[in-house]
Amino acid sequence: MKSLTVFAAIFCLGILNPVAAQHSVARLWNEQLLEAIREDLARPTVHARNLFHTSIAMYDGWAVYDEGAEPYLLGKTVDRLTVPFEGISQPEDLQEARKETISYAAYRLLSHRFRESPGAAASLARFNSLMSDLGYNTAFTSTNYSSGSPAALGNYIAEKIIEYGMQDGSNEQNGYANRFYKPVNPPLVPELAGNQQVTDPNRWQPLSFEVFVDQAGNIIEGNTPEFLGAEWGQVDNFALSNADLLFFERDEYAYWVYHDPGPPPFLQDGADGEESSSYKWSFALVSAWSSHLDPSDGVMWDISPASIGNIQQFPASSEKYGAFYNFFEGGDIGTGRDRNPHTGEPYEPQLVPRGDYTRVLAEFWADGPNSETPPGHWFTILNYVNDHPLLEKRYKGTGPELNDLEWDVKVYFVLGGAVHDAAVSAWGIKGWYDYVRPISAIRYMAGLGQSSDPDLPSYHPQGMPLIEGLIELVEEDDALAVENEGNIGKIKIFAWRGHSHIDNQETDMAGVGWILAENWWPYQQPTFITPPFAGYISGHSTFSRAAAEVLTLFTGDAYFPGGMGEFVAKKNEFLEFEQGPSQDIILQWATYRDASDQTSLSRIWGGIHPPSDDMPGRKIGQKVGIAAFEKADRYFNGKVESGDGKMPLTTAYPNPVQSGDPITIDFVDPVTGVTIQLYNILGQQVRTRRLSFIKNQTTFDTHALASGFYIIRIMGEDL
Repeated sequence: MKSLTVFAAIFCLGILNPVAAQHSVARLWNEQLLEAIREDLARPTVHARNLFHTSIAMYDGWAVYDEGAEPYLLGKTVDRLTVPFEGISQPEDLQEARKETISYAAYRLLSHRFRESPGAAASLARFNSLMSDLGYNTAFTSTNYSSGSPAALGNYIAEKIIEYGMQDGSNEQNGYANRFYKPVNPPLVPELAGNQQVTDPNRWQPLSFEVFVDQAGNIIEGNTPEFLGAEWGQVDNFALSNADLLFFERDEYAYWVYHDPGPPPFLQDGADGEESSSYKWSFALVSAWSSHLDPSDGVMWDISPASIGNIQQFPASSEKYGAFYNFFEGGDIGTGRDRNPHTGEPYEPQLVPRGDYTRVLAEFWADGPNSETPPGHWFTILNYVNDHPLLEKRYKGTGPELNDLEWDVKVYFVLGGAVHDAAVSAWGIKGWYDYVRPISAIRYMAGLGQSSDPDLPSYHPQGMPLIEGLIELVEEDDALAVENEGNIGKIKIFAWRGHSHIDNQETDMAGVGWILAENWWPYQQPTFITPPFAGYISGHSTFSRAAAEVLTLFTGDAYFPGGMGEFVAKKNEFLEFEQGPSQDIILQWATYRDASDQTSLSRIWGGIHPPSDDMPGRKIGQKVGIAAFEKADRYFNGKVESGDGKMPLTTAYPNPVQSGDPITIDFVDPVTGVTIQLYNILGQQVRTRRLSFIKNQTTFDTHALASGFYIIRIMGEDL
């Protein structure tokens, strides 16, 4: 999107000539990765993994030469992969050796990962160009690091990460395709009114486009994108705990869910519809916030840190969401801050039209064409922080200042692990709960009618709730009835009017008005609309809160350098698919958590998520970010615990086990006498045994078991 391009241009100085920018070599390769992501398909899960694996490559290329730090892969067993490493001689020029090792490792890995990208030609050319600018020969492919060659060591690191990726559960070798997941609902064609084809209003529904534009700007005719990453919960992670893992079964597949938030609200059968009240409230709020997307409505907001942000506590349960989100006016309970703690001065108010602020938010944080995706966006924010002249590069805010390379490889390693774990957790939840998106839910309920009053026309207990001024029935004297008498009795909503009211994107603005709810659109690109995966939970909320926790802990300061981060959206230049904003809008955040919370709200105004998707994502992201930082810290300090090697704690069998079939587990360097537990697919323990491993193998006798799914777990996180 234009938003992220502008962000990069403002915050990431020197990108066009990276070698001359005096950035660390890790930063140069991170920028190469972010640019390659922008030209690839819109795959947040895949790119969170790419960011993490590239961060591993660069971190190991640095840590191998450090006496105190522990590499992540080299000389370790991680999940099912053992990476032998015999050490390398101390180089005469340590700085150059690290630079060379990191460059070859990043170059080989990125060249492998993006070789089939829609933007492969441009990306691979840039990778080659950077290697040439750095003075390295891309024809050197040896992995024999015993010669003392840093380049060979870099090639070896990349080779092992590529090998790791081929067995990490992502199904990379088959284009990351789902193996078992199938949608239960037929596709929705957004250009057509309504949504009467849906069979289950609680489950995700694909969208069919006459023209679908992928992230690289490629036009794909007649495309119905598949659910991205429905089985991602089984991908090997960084710091997620098996104590937080549950297993669920559907369609002969075991869904792995870390940090299970429990089910979202469902639209259920019932004469009075009371069982569905949370579902209807949540999606009605999305509809209501769609009415906030017009700068001409006269509503002005102070969007400075003096008035927004500073949320102290999240609601403890969904019953308290109504007190957290402002249904009618928009926003949340954030009270802002009296003054900037770094300057001692009050934050200066910034009064702007609410409709400009909300539209800029929706586009700035969006995950559409030309975006580096949400995990990459937070790397862009991190690079802005890293370039800030007031940043002191002290780990956790204390001790000596780190040089640029050490700072970069460490913070990329932590943030990479955090966003990857956020993807594994969030998409594990998305795959299992398979929850509906607002465009499907709002149109479906509107097609049924209204659920507020049995004595009014078009009553249905599962229909939309009527809210005066926001959700009403079309009556005889209504303009929508004059337009078409068949609209009488239908549901109308006061909302953003959609792309049909925009002829020229440079000069037209759709504005807000009464529309048929059956025609409602999210505030997104007309060729993208909604990301192709389930809504619950919000990936944006999970990624963003995890990243905010990492930046807070790593820098030792909750605040952006100088007490505020900023992004400028220029008047009538920023918005992508309609005119605006009507004046310059400066997004401002006092803290990283404030930026994260703003991200979450942007997805509601953008029509992508209801509150029920948002809040669980924030809470899980908080846990994920803290856990990733704590684990990375042990590597930085050379205090890696035995469990950090990530021996295979769990093995799932994707095919039904027949009674009498032996279940065999293979391990590398197992610990003898550990407790083995056999679970059925619902997590109920079947038996516990203490076993001694013989030749790295153990076998369960299943003659006494019923046919079905079973899970083998080695108990103990610190084996």
